[in-house]
Amino acid sequence: MEQPIYVIGHKNPDTDSICAALSLAELKRQLGQNAVAARIGHVNPETKFVLEKAGMEPPLHINTAKSTLAEIEIDQAVTVDKGATLRRGWDLLIENDAKTLYATDSEGNYSGLVTLGDISKIQMQDLNITRDLLKVTPVENFRAALRGTILLEGTRPLSGEVRIADKKMMDRNLEGAIMVLNDHEDSMIKSMAKGAAMILIAENFVPNDYIIDMARNMGVTLITTPYNLMKIVQMVYRSIPIESIMLPASDMVQFSRDEFLEDVEREMLKTRHSSYPVVSQGRITGSVARYHLLKSTPKRFILVDHNEKKQTINDIDKGEIIEIVDHHRIGDITTNKPIQFRNMIVGSSCTIVGLMWQEYGLKMPENIAKLVIYAMISDTMNFNSPTCTPVDRMLAERIATEYGFDINAMAEELFANTASIKGKTVQQLTGTDSKEFNIGGHKVAISQTFVFNYDDIPAIRDELLDYMRQEAKSRRLDLFLMTFTNVEGRGSRFLAAGPEAARMRPVLDRFEDQGFVSRKKQIVPGLARELE
Repeated sequence: MEQPIYVIGHKNPDTDSICAALSLAELKRQLGQNAVAARIGHVNPETKFVLEKAGMEPPLHINTAKSTLAEIEIDQAVTVDKGATLRRGWDLLIENDAKTLYATDSEGNYSGLVTLGDISKIQMQDLNITRDLLKVTPVENFRAALRGTILLEGTRPLSGEVRIADKKMMDRNLEGAIMVLNDHEDSMIKSMAKGAAMILIAENFVPNDYIIDMARNMGVTLITTPYNLMKIVQMVYRSIPIESIMLPASDMVQFSRDEFLEDVEREMLKTRHSSYPVVSQGRITGSVARYHLLKSTPKRFILVDHNEKKQTINDIDKGEIIEIVDHHRIGDITTNKPIQFRNMIVGSSCTIVGLMWQEYGLKMPENIAKLVIYAMISDTMNFNSPTCTPVDRMLAERIATEYGFDINAMAEELFANTASIKGKTVQQLTGTDSKEFNIGGHKVAISQTFVFNYDDIPAIRDELLDYMRQEAKSRRLDLFLMTFTNVEGRGSRFLAAGPEAARMRPVLDRFEDQGFVSRKKQIVPGLARELE
């Protein structure tokens, strides 16, 4: 099983981040890679609208770079009914080249395990142990282990003693004994008279009616088998049910598919078992051993629309970054070996992904093309943002021509349905599209939301500022900005909290007068000039 490659955008994902993950993951799949689009945050209303228009589901939500058992290759569990014979268990292990067998009950629930070594030890065990095990072995198990035929099933209880006909047979206590006999009918009569409970008859011999009637009257079980005497003696111990020697599930460490490998390894170090069950809702789903963990590789990631550590999944060091596709400044992400790093001065990460489809000579499915166009519209404010480049416009025109899209109509519908702050909580406004920066040694968070107009801001201004002040204090932010940007690129309005808020107020007023709209290209550089 090839481990998946997760294509993920930044925290608090915007439309460009989600759409880039989906469209790049699809490209990678068409190139033969097991790529999965993922996200590390909730989908905002604008992105939900875009996904619905494209008929797409949101990317997989993940919150850690640590690998789980579900993400690595483990063995398929070899299972058997717990009532089956040891012979059946042995055969299954040999057929599957396995060393551990997992027993299940009649409903398929995991009951316990037995190893090849456990089965091998049975014939080397003290006779007192095997006697007790054979005593409770069902008649059907004897038949199955000996490949025999039940001539008669009796009622005499078994003692578990296995005996053969010898010179001292009449001197022995045969009460409840399991007799292994050949075609000597006289020995059958004598052993029944001495209290034997079961007779295993060699080489398919069938005794006469007199003996069968005698056995019926005495409650003796008769089984005939194609095996000779030596083979019967060898195999009779393999008729013992697996549940008689298995390690019960309650006494054995077991794991679930969603457990992290580092936790699994820690538990394994406490015991010396060769394999461990992987269980889901009581059902056995796999078998894991130490070598599975040793040969596993870290979870692999392709980062889109970001390349800074604070914007990506928290424990990214537990995984492996194999590629980055971004249109932002170069951040602080580091890798332990060279990777593909595609960084371009364009208005949208989806512009880069669209170009990659073109470079590989592959035609985007229509739903992917819609994602790319909507993301470009969103990130460039319908190509009016200062971040927009001729490359963005050229690619958008080509896609629109190829698929028959009306970009202006798509933009108008998108903004009309999503660019409003009515009904949103202060947590949603500040958390939906928020990024943290270190600017001149100052910790700055900038949240941004898009609006048609600014009429709704006064109604939530005081509540929003109170919340921002609390957040700035708890997160130790020097400056927390809430940016309300006109969806058509006609400027922004700013609210500020934190120790630097008062000093930055004249600067923010200047940003408003100058019509700043781009966090990356205008707001962050403008703050850098003042804070550094």
